Amino acid sequence: MPFAVLLRPLLVLSISLLAACDPATETRAAPRAARSTERPAAAVSAVSDSVLLAEAVRRAEALPRLRGMIVAREGEIVEERYWRGAAADRRTNVKSVSKSVLALLVGIAVAEGEVRLDQPVAELLPEHFGARADPRKRAITLEHLVSMRSGLESTSFSDYGAWVSSPNWVRYQVERPMVDHPGGRMIYSTGSSHLLSAALTRATGMSTYEYARRKLAQPLGIDLRPWQRDPQGIYFGGNEMRLTPRDMLRIGELFRNGGRHGGAQVVPKAWIEASTRPLGTSPWNGHRYGYGWWIKEARGHPVYFAWGYGGQYVFVVPGLALTAVFVSEADGPRTSGHLGAIHALLDDYLVPAAEAAAARG
Repeated sequence: MPFAVLLRPLLVLSISLLAACDPATETRAAPRAARSTERPAAAVSAVSDSVLLAEAVRRAEALPRLRGMIVAREGEIVEERYWRGAAADRRTNVKSVSKSVLALLVGIAVAEGEVRLDQPVAELLPEHFGARADPRKRAITLEHLVSMRSGLESTSFSDYGAWVSSPNWVRYQVERPMVDHPGGRMIYSTGSSHLLSAALTRATGMSTYEYARRKLAQPLGIDLRPWQRDPQGIYFGGNEMRLTPRDMLRIGELFRNGGRHGGAQVVPKAWIEASTRPLGTSPWNGHRYGYGWWIKEARGHPVYFAWGYGGQYVFVVPGLALTAVFVSEADGPRTSGHLGAIHALLDDYLVPAAEAAAARG
C-alpha cells in the first residue's frame, strides 16, 4: 500500500487575525474540524516510527514560520531539528507559554503555604479593591485566575493594546467590568495571569522572576533570564518569558513525569494532576483548559499543552511517554494554517510514531 494512503492529509486551520501584539489572539481560531481518533492497527504497524518521524521532519521543514522541533520519547530525544537561525540553546520569546510556567509556580506556592488556591486575590492586593468595587470582584480567587474563570472582562484580543499601554496593569485589569460570575465560563485574559504574578510577588516577598528562578528554573537546570515588567516593576505574568527549546522540553518532561525531575519533586504531583482536569472550554478554538494548560485528544490519547502566540508549543502525551516542542517565528505577519499544520504534525505523525514504537516494544 502506498505510504501516502496510510496518512491523513493535513488539516488546514484558518486563523482570524486580530490585535497584532496580543499573545492570546490566536485563540480566536475557529475550532479544528472533527478528526477521527481511530486508525486500523494494521495501518500503524505497517508504517514504522522512523518513517513517520522522517515524514514529520519533511513537513515541518516546509513550514516557513517554523524554527525548531524536538521530539522526545521516554525522556530521550528521538528527533531535533532547527531551521532559519534557531538553535537548541537560542532563547525565543515563548509568548503565552509563560502562562503555563506561571501556573506551575502557583502550584509550588500553594504547596509551600505561600498562598491558598481558594484565597481571594483581594486579600493579597487590597489596594486595588476599593469599598465601591463590585462585591463579585472580592470573590475572585487564585483558582479563578489560574483557570481563566475570574468573570472579569478580558484584557486580551482587542483590549490588549490599551491594557499594556496603561500606567497600572493590575489596576486596569481589576477595574474591568464583570461579564460573568467568578468560577463561571472561561474568559481568556492575559490580565488574569498578570494578577497571579502580582499576587505571587506580594505573597512570597520576592519578584516572580526570582521565585521562578529559585523554585523552578534552578532545579531544572534552566538559565532563566529576566523578562518584561509592568510600570510598577511586576514581571509580566502571561507573556514575554524567553526560553530555549531545550528549556521548553525540560518543562514538558517535568509535566509528563508528574512534577518530578532528577529524583526531586519540583512541582507537587497533585498539582500536575489537577492541571489536567478541564475546568473550561475556549469558545474560540474548542480546546479545554485546566490550571494554565490546554487539553485536547489525539487519536484517543489525552494531550496537555502550553501554547504561545505564533506557534510556540510544548505538547505532552503521557500515555505514550511523548513530549514535543515547537518554536516558530513569534512576530511578523500571520499566515493562515500554521497552527493547524503544527497540530497535524502531532496528531498525524508524532502520535502514530509513538504508537508504532510502543507496539514494537
